[in-house]
Amino acid sequence: MSASPSTAEVTDLRRERSKHSLRETVTSSLHLYLNQMSDHEPEGLYKLFIEEVERPLLELVMQYCKGNQTKAAKYLGINRGTLRKKLKMYGLN
Repeated sequence: MSASPSTAEVTDLRRERSKHSLRETVTSSLHLYLNQMSDHEPEGLYKLFIEEVERPLLELVMQYCKGNQTKAAKYLGINRGTLRKKLKMYGLN
């Protein structure tokens, strides 16, 4: 029995995702996060946000590029040395 989604399910997921831009999704998530903070003032929000977004971005691009760092760096628009540094920082090397 396969756990993979059917072609129709994938099409539906893509259609649903296309209704919301990445910016809208991020904005919505940030609003939710900040609203959940209640009376607490967040500290280090920029660093937290970058780390929460950058790690999965690197993981997914590396998977997509089948581990090819040169190709992944090109996709990301950064040089390979910077990619290697970031992979090491997140323990993804």
